[in-house]
Amino acid sequence: MQVDATPLPRKAPDLVPGQSVPWVLHQVLWRRIQCRSELVFALAISAFWLVVYNTAFWQRTFEAMWFPSMRAVLFLGSLAILLLTLQAILLLLAPTRRILRILASVLFIVAAIGSYFASAYGTLLDKDMLRNVMQTDMAEVGGLITPKLLLQVFVLGVLPALLVWRVDLPKITWKARLRQRVAFIVCALTVSFLGMLTASSNYAVFLREHKPIRYALVPVMPVASATRLGVSRWKGARASVALVDTGGPVTRMAAASGKPMVLFVVVGETARAANFQLGGYARATNPRLSKQESLVYFGKVSSCGTATAVSLPCLFSQFSRSEFDVDKERGYTNALDVLTKGGFQVEWRDNNAGCKGVCARVQHIDYTPSDENRDLCPNGYCYDEIMLKDLADKLGKIDRDTVIVFHQIGSHGPAYSERYPPQFEIFKPACASSSLHSCTQEQIANSYDNTIAYTDYVLSRQIEALRAAQDRLDSLLIYVSDHGEPLGEQGIYLHGMPYAIAPRAQKEVPLMVWTSAGYAQRTRLNLECLRNSAQQPRSHDNSYHTLLGAAGVRNSLYDEKLDILKECRR
Repeated sequence: MQVDATPLPRKAPDLVPGQSVPWVLHQVLWRRIQCRSELVFALAISAFWLVVYNTAFWQRTFEAMWFPSMRAVLFLGSLAILLLTLQAILLLLAPTRRILRILASVLFIVAAIGSYFASAYGTLLDKDMLRNVMQTDMAEVGGLITPKLLLQVFVLGVLPALLVWRVDLPKITWKARLRQRVAFIVCALTVSFLGMLTASSNYAVFLREHKPIRYALVPVMPVASATRLGVSRWKGARASVALVDTGGPVTRMAAASGKPMVLFVVVGETARAANFQLGGYARATNPRLSKQESLVYFGKVSSCGTATAVSLPCLFSQFSRSEFDVDKERGYTNALDVLTKGGFQVEWRDNNAGCKGVCARVQHIDYTPSDENRDLCPNGYCYDEIMLKDLADKLGKIDRDTVIVFHQIGSHGPAYSERYPPQFEIFKPACASSSLHSCTQEQIANSYDNTIAYTDYVLSRQIEALRAAQDRLDSLLIYVSDHGEPLGEQGIYLHGMPYAIAPRAQKEVPLMVWTSAGYAQRTRLNLECLRNSAQQPRSHDNSYHTLLGAAGVRNSLYDEKLDILKECRR
């Protein structure tokens, strides 16, 4: 490329660095760049992407594949050439110069956003992460929009996108363009293939053992992930025209009590097991629950996914994690459908970004800020306490078997300090910013632990409400988190990484069970037996069967081996 200093028809203002308009804007808006070939244009952009936006990708690749040898050097060199040509080919698929510019501009924005989250939080934009993004709400998005993100999108996204339109590309016929591009693609792929042959054993290891690293490559992988998500959703929509009930007829176990049975199912958000006092954490994050005599905490539980969009529907699904497909799941009945079919009144209370289709066929309540609940909803989100506001009255009117699901906002980051009222800022100093890199590791841990302490308070209030009504209701409460979250360990924050490489903090979640005396007697549940089995490995795969077993509901899919309460019913 070479700069053409020929003045434009309209005179550019005489600006110098340091004046009110930045010099870089002056260069972008008033200079044109001559480019002799569309091929050079595509290669230059591809090289810029590889060097500027993919520091996280190269860092992970070096950590996985570097060792002092010529073979490693050849591998990294051939990988750079391969990626350079593949990204250039992606651009050259655009049939015209205008579409080429549009594609390049959009991908600059995508690359700026993707590189920010990969570097700042260790977040990779795979299919499940994009699904999670699509299903979030504006309040949650607002917590992620920081000045640093906006600055990076402007400098590395908007400005390069504008610069693309200041490049003069040669005018050639479509036949000449086609010949050039076909010749380039053939030559580029040949060179790349030969380079791969020189380090074939390294590629075999890289592609087989370190596959998730590819999701750090921007902007190619976000585009590929979005394409895969679109195809998957389209196939799922076609497959789920009619609801499939594979469980068949539902039966109820004989009741040993004349009281209505009430089940509270509390789904935590982003609560990781490592920070629960009940599981051995050194801090007093569960001061109230630790005093509950009829509560059993399970210490080795793994989640179905690393993001709500996957874990939440999987939690209530008949399928195990290895079989689960979130796009096809909506075509099948879930645990709530089975409980409804078994005669339970089912209600879903949501203080998060929706139930992801789980509550589509049951009564549901969504909590949003309003003038009536301003004290509990000051920051665009409501505190989880909002779901308990009418709970005593609700329990007083129950006259049939009932299941109430509480979907918490819990410990959702990065704005941890907005998840609990000021009086619950127990651990100080706490991080008060959604830009976690502006806080120390201690501040982040303090604000996160405050969310767990507040969850402890909310769960204790729910248990007390059930205990107060135990003269007329037999009740059980199950709490389980959808997934966990790293707090900066190994430079990783938030959640949603590919399951294969996600840190343990994203996959290890708390699970606990509390029962009233009447429920334990009615179902012959031995709590001491349950405590003795609490350290056995469990997972979200147990949830469907445990919910059905706890309610005394059976269908053909119920597996007593996956019901964590079954072995302790005498």
